[in-house]
Amino acid sequence: MFMYEYQYIVVETGGGFFFDNNSAGHRAVIDEEAQKGWRYVGYVPLEFTSHGGIRSMDLIFERKIDQ
Repeated sequence: MFMYEYQYIVVETGGGFFFDNNSAGHRAVIDEEAQKGWRYVGYVPLEFTSHGGIRSMDLIFERKIDQ
């Protein structure tokens, strides 16, 4: 039987409503963690702008561990 461990990495997005989020670096973070054996499973918004855009978020990664 496998268990999973999780890792959370905060990414600043810049807002998303009036700003371009391409510089957030999320793709590089996901690629780096994949090379370390972590699998990207989702995100959770942490902060919002006054216009409803996501200012920062947790990227969530998991990997199997033996029990």
